[in-house]
Amino acid sequence: MGGQAQANCPPNAAAGSSHENAHRQFVVSSKVDEALLAQAATLSLTIQACNSTIRASYKGLILTARVIPNYSLYGVQAQPGWQSWFDFEWIPQRSRPYNWTIRAHKHDGMIQILYLTRGAGDVLIDHSRTFFKAPCLIWIPAQTVHGFNFSEDVDGPVVTAAQRPLESQVGVSSPELLSILRKPAVISLTGASGYAESLMPLFLAIERESRVQAGGQLTAGMALLTAICIQMARLMRVNDIDMPNAHSRKSAQIEKFRRMVDENFKKHLPITNYAEQLSITSGQLSRLCREVLGVSSLDVINERMTHEAQRLLIYTGNSIKQLAYALGFADETYFCRFFRKHTGLSPSEFREKAMDAMLNPVNVSNVD
Repeated sequence: MGGQAQANCPPNAAAGSSHENAHRQFVVSSKVDEALLAQAATLSLTIQACNSTIRASYKGLILTARVIPNYSLYGVQAQPGWQSWFDFEWIPQRSRPYNWTIRAHKHDGMIQILYLTRGAGDVLIDHSRTFFKAPCLIWIPAQTVHGFNFSEDVDGPVVTAAQRPLESQVGVSSPELLSILRKPAVISLTGASGYAESLMPLFLAIERESRVQAGGQLTAGMALLTAICIQMARLMRVNDIDMPNAHSRKSAQIEKFRRMVDENFKKHLPITNYAEQLSITSGQLSRLCREVLGVSSLDVINERMTHEAQRLLIYTGNSIKQLAYALGFADETYFCRFFRKHTGLSPSEFREKAMDAMLNPVNVSNVD
C-alpha cells in the first residue's frame, strides 16, 4: 500500500505537469506558426518584387535583348555592301520554313523588292507596322530595319540586290529616280492593272538571269531592276505618293549632298562645309534643297539625325546619355531638346510610344 502511494504522483503535481506540457506545446506551436507566417510573408514579398521586376523590365528586355541581325538574305550571312550581287526567290521559299514570320532584320548594302500577287500580312518598317494586301509592291532600301508577317497563301517574287551598283546605273540613265531608291514604300496595285501587268515579265526575266551564269549577268540584272524602278515611279504617281521631280543635274547634286550627310551627320558639321564640297554657297544649297526636296539643307541634316536617333531608341537598350554621345551631342540635355523639337516627344516618350505602335499595328490608307 505504502509503496503504491509513493509510486503515484500527487493530484496537484500531475495537474501542474499537464499544464506545463500544454503550455510548452502552445509555445512551440506558436513559434512554428510565427515562423510559417514569416516565411509566407517573405515569400509574398519576393513574389511581389519579382512581379514588379518583370513588369518594369518587360519593355526593357524587348529593347536590350533585341539585336537586329544583318543579312544578305534572311538567315544568310551579310555580304559586303560594295559587292555586286543580286538574288531571286519566291516569297514562300524563305517564309514557309519560318512559319510565315520574318523577324526584324536589315540588309546593310542590299535593297529588297517584293511583288505580292496573292495573300496579305503586315510589314515592319523601322518602328511602324503597315498592313498590306495583294496585289502590291513593297520596296525596302538598304539599312532599313524590316520584318514580315505573311498569310499562308502568300505568293509572288522577291528580288534582293546590291544597292550601290543599282544606284550607279540609275544615276547614269535616270538620276531623277535615285530618290526613290532610299525611301521604303508599300504601293497598292489595285486600280493600276496596266502597270502591274508589266511588272511580272520583268521579275521573271530577273529570275532567268539569276539562274544562268553568263557574261553580262550583273549588267542585265541591274538594267531589269532599273526598269522596275521606272515602273515603281509610275505606280507612285498613280497612287499619289510624293516623289521628287527635279532636273537631273539638280537631282545629282541633291543625292551627293545626301550621301555626304549620311557619312558626316554625327560630326555636326556646319552647312558651309557641305556647300563648299559641292562648290556652291550655303544659300544656294538651301535653295536647291527647297526646290527639289521641299525642305532646307538644315532640315535634311536634322531629319537624318532624328531618324537615326529614333532607330537607336527602338533597336538598342542604350541609355539616353549613351545615345546622345553616340550621335555626337555634347550632353544629354542638348540631345533631349533637339529630339523634342523635331518629334514633339522626349526620347523616353518616343521609345514608349514606338514600342506600343510596333505591338499594335495600324492600317494605312494607300494599302487596301
